[in-house]
Amino acid sequence: MDGVIQLGPLMLASDRLFAVAALWLFLSAGTWIGARTESRAARAAWVAALAGVLVARLAYVAENFTAFAVEPWTILAFWQGGFTIWAGVAAAAVMVALLLGRQRATGGLLASLAALALTHMGMMHWLAPPARPLPQGIVLAQMDGQSLPLDSLRGRPFALNLWATWCPPCRREMPMLIDVASGSKVPILLVNQREGQAAITAYLKREKLSAASIAVDPTGSLSEATQAQAFPTTLFVDATGRIRSIHAGEISRAALTAAIRDLERNPI
Repeated sequence: MDGVIQLGPLMLASDRLFAVAALWLFLSAGTWIGARTESRAARAAWVAALAGVLVARLAYVAENFTAFAVEPWTILAFWQGGFTIWAGVAAAAVMVALLLGRQRATGGLLASLAALALTHMGMMHWLAPPARPLPQGIVLAQMDGQSLPLDSLRGRPFALNLWATWCPPCRREMPMLIDVASGSKVPILLVNQREGQAAITAYLKREKLSAASIAVDPTGSLSEATQAQAFPTTLFVDATGRIRSIHAGEISRAALTAAIRDLERNPI
């Protein structure tokens, strides 16, 4: 599925996996450069990497302050993603220059940082799935049993979150999703996969959650049609019925509202 790399039974979001790989390569480059130049490049690489990650996160938080203000603790939810790459790279470069000064190791480490940053951004652009049509003919059910053809939503943008009650990250994000969906101008459907209404109702009652945005897909037709292999997965669909973007894994309020804003500003 787009946005996910499968390693046996483990599903990893490609953007986060490549970011971790880039960090590891940068630290390795620092160790190698330090050994070759007899400098403190290894230490500088570690400090620069930590500063870069911190600044990249803080820049993303600043850009999405309204969303984080609702749930401040999610600032620490690094596993959800949400980093402003250019800000992190700039901070790391400044730290390298300050720590190493004007020496041969500085140029080598900065060149490594630039090469890895460009490679990472290039990989993300290359791996970004092109907009593709949402398959037609998919019929879901509302919690009251009435049918809900997805084709009826065509002509306006909407979002689909695929989830299950047995999925821990799905359960973590569900209260936030229901809260955002209740006030969103763009419809957000939370489509349960392959579970019956009794199990879903019991879960919602136990967690005291509204069923207003819940849809039921007992056969998993939506996940099969979109090749979603991991839960949760969130699909953002434009007014022409094309899947504009996909978020694999747990989504933050900031990422969700940013994607919704993009659909509102560019519905087609």
